[in-house]
Amino acid sequence: MINDILGWLTDPANGDDILKRLLEHLQYVFLATLVAAAVAIPAGLWVGHTGRGKFAVVNISGFARAIPTLGLLFFIVLWLGPSLNGDLAFLLPSLVVLVVLAIPPILAGTYAGIDEVDPAARDAARGMGMRGWQVLFRVEVPCALPLIFSGLRSALLQVVATATIAATVGLGGLGRFLIDGLAVRDYPQMASGAVLVAALALFIDLVVAVVQRLTVSRGVTGRFRTRRGRAAAGGTDETGPTRSSTTSTSTTTSTTTSTTTTTTVGPVS
Repeated sequence: MINDILGWLTDPANGDDILKRLLEHLQYVFLATLVAAAVAIPAGLWVGHTGRGKFAVVNISGFARAIPTLGLLFFIVLWLGPSLNGDLAFLLPSLVVLVVLAIPPILAGTYAGIDEVDPAARDAARGMGMRGWQVLFRVEVPCALPLIFSGLRSALLQVVATATIAATVGLGGLGRFLIDGLAVRDYPQMASGAVLVAALALFIDLVVAVVQRLTVSRGVTGRFRTRRGRAAAGGTDETGPTRSSTTSTSTTTSTTTSTTTTTTVGPVS
């Protein structure tokens, strides 16, 4: 089977189709994730900052995760399809389903990140004269970025995997290989489609992880403290050489003074 998958993926006849389906899949993923982030991040910031609506956030997130995506897709297609024309009759329901799927992890991650900010940091910011929105964007959001990115990465992985259902209503994407392969019992094509979906999910997660590492402050993630700890242990931090030199100088001076004192205060003959 592995040889069949490699043969199908490397077949020049499939190259253009793979690129086309990959671009379609990315279009569905990024459109749905952007809409979900535009809804979930502001809502999570407001709930986490004000403390209002915590119960609603928990319940909405749990309820949305329990909805069967394929059943919801068919329901929306039957409901909105007759009033829409062309591919929009299937594209809009698919995007709605993916947005509903992506909102809970982003909302939960944003709310949890803001809610878990150290109260002492908030009090210090208010003591410096910052207003509510300044505390939110200058203190709380930078501290909450790791959890916000965590929710975003979780949403992207779920959307990449679930966007394959768009092919069940006649749309494109990598799910097309699964549906078309199943129709003609072409198992190498089906397996190759699954491999492409998994590879795309891993690649997107890696890209977001790199962006997170470049964006989030080292002081928030603990990388700065870890580096300083290692440097201090090895005597190579910024103040390490100075301290070592000072210690050596003090030791040498002390030894010289001790020798001089011993020589001067010797027994008088």
